[in-house]
Amino acid sequence: MNALNGKHIAVLKGGPGSERDVSLATAAGVEKALRSCGAEVTGVDVRGSEFELPAGTELAFVAIHGTFGEDGQVQEILEERGLPYTGEGVAESRIAFDKIASKEKFDQHGVTTPEWEIISAGQRPSLTLPFVIKAPRQGSTVGVHIVKEEAELEPALKDASRYDERLLVEKFIPARELTIGVLGEQVLPILEIIPKGGFYDFTNKYPFLNPSAGGAAQHICPAHIADEQTREIQSLALRAYHALGLKVYARVDIMLPETGAPTVLEINTIPGMTEVSLLPEAAAAAGISYPQLCVRIIELSLAARRSSRA
Repeated sequence: MNALNGKHIAVLKGGPGSERDVSLATAAGVEKALRSCGAEVTGVDVRGSEFELPAGTELAFVAIHGTFGEDGQVQEILEERGLPYTGEGVAESRIAFDKIASKEKFDQHGVTTPEWEIISAGQRPSLTLPFVIKAPRQGSTVGVHIVKEEAELEPALKDASRYDERLLVEKFIPARELTIGVLGEQVLPILEIIPKGGFYDFTNKYPFLNPSAGGAAQHICPAHIADEQTREIQSLALRAYHALGLKVYARVDIMLPETGAPTVLEINTIPGMTEVSLLPEAAAAAGISYPQLCVRIIELSLAARRSSRA
């Protein structure tokens, strides 16, 4: 497979945020895949805005999760440098990364999402228990706490407040955890996540980063959901994707209660691409190999950059 034969690609990885180790794991997979497609690849460990790119770089593949990589900051720097990059543009990245801004867009576009409110750090939520407290601009469940009992509230508020002065509080919905990849306008098969314990937190997502913690989760793809409901959920995922103005690729997290409608939690615009990540698994279920997924992300990204300049 030589779809990228000779193309000079810098894979931006690491970043200064809390998901640095995950980003390095994602980048290792991406670099290997791009080289297998004939590209000349250089990994660039980014620790701040002053990163240097190799001479002759034609494209930046952004593999930085969370803060700096997914929130529009690195995108803005690359725009200023005039270099094409993968993923969504500056404005779309900012909106999708901010859980509060995303909720506002979902409400504006009639996308079903759990009841929510915004509180200041230290303020008591008005929603009744159980609920979820979220730092709005973190990824990989950093600063996220499910609060089911009164005794859990203060520690949750204290931790989440370390990350932001405004917090999102969301009604907790006991439900099946689903995630749906979107590649351009292609909706991938639904993947169901069954955590080994608790909820799908950082430990369960990335067990290879801390093997002694006993994380991991079972993934079922395609999820065991009736055809009609599968189409409904995939349609909801695409509507949520469009509500944020996305064009390239993303992963939409949806909850499916035993009774009631599926509901959108959030969208990740640079989802994990590690050995245990969900997007590559869903793509494989659709017959898209890991290298093919990387190539498709590049193709869609270049098309998005061209359309934004038109």
